[in-house]
Amino acid sequence: MATSLKSLSAHSSKNIQDISNKTFGIIVSEWNEDVTEALYSGAYQTLLENGAKKENIIRRNVPGSFELTLAAQWLAQEESIDAVICLGCVIQGETKHFDFICDAVAHGITNVSLKYNKPVIFGVLTPNTQQQAMDRAGGKHGNKGDEAAITAVKMLGF
Repeated sequence: MATSLKSLSAHSSKNIQDISNKTFGIIVSEWNEDVTEALYSGAYQTLLENGAKKENIIRRNVPGSFELTLAAQWLAQEESIDAVICLGCVIQGETKHFDFICDAVAHGITNVSLKYNKPVIFGVLTPNTQQQAMDRAGGKHGNKGDEAAITAVKMLGF
């Protein structure tokens, strides 16, 4: 969680292995595109900075965060994919829609990870406002995309 004391972009260098031969799938929700493109940029750059090859980073887009789960399953079932990073943003609205989507996506991503026994990373923002989302997509609290990518790297080094 990002706070004034912890940036989403800050991380320890422990458990970072050579990832030059690893393949990453990054799934990006098109909903809240300003936010999700910033998350993707952070994840992509973090993977490159930690040794991933451009040709080993596969991007796929989905319409919204709800669709991240099925897309994650499609990528995770591919033997050539070592880790999947799911990037999305669901901003609290006036209805319970937010609760249902966030709950379904969190459980779905966890289940895909367990089913395929590989890292499937929850890089989904669940803020109350657009400003909070931007603060966590490269703003004052860092970038959740950075955090998601480094989580994938570290899990591969587990």
